[in-house]
Amino acid sequence: MATPAIRMFRRLEGLFCVYKPPGVHWKLVRDTIETNLLKGINATPPQALPHEVRFLLQPSSDPEAPKGLTLTAASVPALSKHPLVTGPEFQHIRVGVGHRLDASSSGVLVLAVGNGNKVLNDFYQTQVTRDYTLEGEFGIASHNFSDTGRIVERSTYDHITLEKLERVLAVLQGSNQKALLTYANVDMSSQEAYEMAAQGLLGPDGKSPPIMTGLRCIRFQPPKFTLEVQCINETQKYLRKVVHEIGLELRSTAVCKGVRRVRDGPFTLRDALTRHHWSAADVMQAVRQNHASKETEKKPRSPAERPVAQTREDRETVTSQGDRQEKLLHHKSWFQHKK
Repeated sequence: MATPAIRMFRRLEGLFCVYKPPGVHWKLVRDTIETNLLKGINATPPQALPHEVRFLLQPSSDPEAPKGLTLTAASVPALSKHPLVTGPEFQHIRVGVGHRLDASSSGVLVLAVGNGNKVLNDFYQTQVTRDYTLEGEFGIASHNFSDTGRIVERSTYDHITLEKLERVLAVLQGSNQKALLTYANVDMSSQEAYEMAAQGLLGPDGKSPPIMTGLRCIRFQPPKFTLEVQCINETQKYLRKVVHEIGLELRSTAVCKGVRRVRDGPFTLRDALTRHHWSAADVMQAVRQNHASKETEKKPRSPAERPVAQTREDRETVTSQGDRQEKLLHHKSWFQHKK
């Protein structure tokens, strides 16, 4: 029969995410959570001690008994099973870490407990995309592309406008879209590639260099600016280098003042646990919510919501089905242009 500690550990198995603050190494985050989970599990009320039969010497009223004692059968607790003798039931818990963040970066960090580590490996084999916000500043260049590095150059930035910045971002995103098609390992003239592009599932097959699937400026207040990036197979150093290269393209210099991950696959900042909620109870609730969201996705849709399979001839005869059909036609024209 499973003990309360084992039952609690089983409820903790799964995926969840936390918010890693800047200036903290990911290993410290993992070790802190492992310690908190061990404390929470081992603090569960222990099971009642099993009893065993022992023969105890007790005073006897029989005057003929030797030394006035007699053996009496009694049921007593088995002290060899007491927690003070055996120690904590759980000595170690394996907490796996997903796509890591370096010490200077912050944001969503996905973790796994127990059997959730297997799910974590499968999760990242699907080439999930991640969203970042990059804080940049024009006019400075450093040896490591960060504002904390050694400054190697200063330049002017008064000539930079939002229009020029967006033009550079468009060129950079176009080159990454071309790389995405190159590493997709799909016949660009096939029906499969067309449908993958229409559903937004077109991505690199296996290993590939970092690829940005989306890039835009969300704040422009020279010399400071903020970029929103969607990417695959990236590192935080690569993202800082992107900010540096944007500055060079604009005939200036730029450093990255902050890298913040706001989404990792289905996990967002809304799901992330802050450092004050890295307890066993909060992690258990986060894992339960993740399981519930997966179950919701697996539920079959109603007949009215279920998509109807169509042949190519059928699609040509239903061009008046509103926005969805217009979107498919837009993707098709884009796809043919890429061919």
